[in-house]
Amino acid sequence: MFFQDGEWYVDTEKDFRVPVVFDNLIHQGAMPVTIGVFINPGVIPAADGQGEPVKNRSVEYDTLSDAYARFLIEEMLPEVGKQYKLTEDPEQRAICGISSGGICAFTVAWQRPDAFRKVLSHVGSFTNIRGGHVYPALIRKEEKRPIRVFLQDGEKDLDNQHGNWPLANMEMDKALAFAGYDYRFVMGTEGHNGKHGGAILPESLRWLWR
Repeated sequence: MFFQDGEWYVDTEKDFRVPVVFDNLIHQGAMPVTIGVFINPGVIPAADGQGEPVKNRSVEYDTLSDAYARFLIEEMLPEVGKQYKLTEDPEQRAICGISSGGICAFTVAWQRPDAFRKVLSHVGSFTNIRGGHVYPALIRKEEKRPIRVFLQDGEKDLDNQHGNWPLANMEMDKALAFAGYDYRFVMGTEGHNGKHGGAILPESLRWLWR
């Protein structure tokens, strides 16, 4: 299971504490033995070596192409596979992220369901940062993908020039329902953070791996 913004998910002092949750659920038999791969977005050093580095997060996460999926499949999976035995079954691969990492998780499975079929999105940015607001329309009109999706958002999530995050996630909810996807949508009362998503992470993973 891949995690965008990996440091947020692996840190046992933050909201998600994935290693602890994994250990508990695996021990309970609520999910299979799963290798977590925690990846931070790229940072491009300043050309002169002195200026501020350029954060590549939005390019990697908000772009709707298959570029990030290919990065995972062609580069990260082989690299991790040097140390661990990894499944080649897409039904046994999942991907998770928060905010732009959430829409990134969906894009990976949408673009490459032959490689990833389980998606967990926390306060996902299904807004017009780089065109992500089109997903509800695509879900309704394009051929159904064999993917399972868990969406979480909060009533106090962002509302800015890119769009309204709660409305965007509700559009995703309705589109996934219309197209007959295996999905779940949970709306909480929090804002653009990991508090609610972290609180329901065990429940989310139980549902995703059921």
